[in-house]
Amino acid sequence: MPRVSEEHLERRRQQIRVAAQSCFARKGLHATTMQDVFAESGLSAGAVYRYFKSKDDIIEDLATEATVDLRAALSEAVYSDPLPTPPDLVRIMCETIVRLSAPGGPVRIIPQAWSLALTDANIADYVRTTILGVRRLWFDYAERMRDVGWLPPDADTDAVAKIFLGLLPGFILQHLILGDVDPETFARGITEILPDYRRAAAVAAETARA
Repeated sequence: MPRVSEEHLERRRQQIRVAAQSCFARKGLHATTMQDVFAESGLSAGAVYRYFKSKDDIIEDLATEATVDLRAALSEAVYSDPLPTPPDLVRIMCETIVRLSAPGGPVRIIPQAWSLALTDANIADYVRTTILGVRRLWFDYAERMRDVGWLPPDADTDAVAKIFLGLLPGFILQHLILGDVDPETFARGITEILPDYRRAAAVAAETARA
């Protein structure tokens, strides 16, 4: 009997992912059952369970897919040279969220995964790990902000990272539920909150030259 190719296996996994994503978008994570996924995908229970042991496995897979592009965009910006300003970085991330949150887009599952993490220990472990990984990127950004003079030398970069982390969930919720925010609004808001960050760097550079 010929071996099934990796390409075929991945196509089948993607078929299940798409079916589950449709069910979750229509009914939500809590209400969707594995029977819904079987029906939506047109596959038997055995075929689906060959790739995913449970609904939690599917949720984790989709949530991972949803965060991969967001983390990649943030990582690229945080470690780029020159360092993007806070408004520019916030704009980049909000534009990425908008792109990935179109109808059926992967970002739409993220708030549902947060909600499920409050009552499901397995999902909570995954969500906690993901959040900590993203916060680490924001911490590295805060450290680089301090190094270029956008924050004082004694700045609490851990506190700054935790504040920055709160921006993206806030944008996701307002974008998906209220629909009245856009990347430029958030970038402009950061400029209003941090009006002197570049002035501090200029003063530090002038002091160093003196």
